[in-house]
Amino acid sequence: MAQNSVQRDTITFTATISACAKDSEWGRALQLLKTMDQHRLASDAVTFSGAIAACEKSGEWKTALHVLSSMIQSKLEFDAVSCSAAISACEKGGAWDKGLQLLSAMQQRKLKLDVIAFNATVSACEKSGEWEKAFQLFTDMIQSKVRMDAVSFSALISASEKAGEWKKALQLLSSVAEECAGVSLPRPGAR
Repeated sequence: MAQNSVQRDTITFTATISACAKDSEWGRALQLLKTMDQHRLASDAVTFSGAIAACEKSGEWKTALHVLSSMIQSKLEFDAVSCSAAISACEKGGAWDKGLQLLSAMQQRKLKLDVIAFNATVSACEKSGEWEKAFQLFTDMIQSKVRMDAVSFSALISASEKAGEWKKALQLLSSVAEECAGVSLPRPGAR
């Protein structure tokens, strides 16, 4: 009788690491990454991104940064996906400054900045009370031609509210209304 077996290769391990990420099983994802290394199987950017995503979903931001660092040490160039996942991990862990550093590293390496990376960084700043940084990121998004979404505006409005900057929140809400529906809301100070 022929025996069916699953071949241990990069694709199989990467798929399993991605499955671990979906279930927030960061410990198992890291163990699989280690097993790949022990069996001298090549890890690629997708493999590392899956492990970083597993850490992100579990709030393990320090571990996510460690995995990103290991990726770089393995002579793999980090990409927007792996970096965005690490920024999201920093956001969940309240490490807004690390998120900003990663976003800056993405800019320096001329990686394509996307709404996910910006939103995670804005949310990290918002949750940490760094509303001025959140608004600087808003400006950076515009300059980078990154289209904002509902998450972007929600984080910025929340940052405004937490800082007692209700006028900024109203201005943002007005911007959202104009962009989404062409509706004009009264501007702060207008009568």
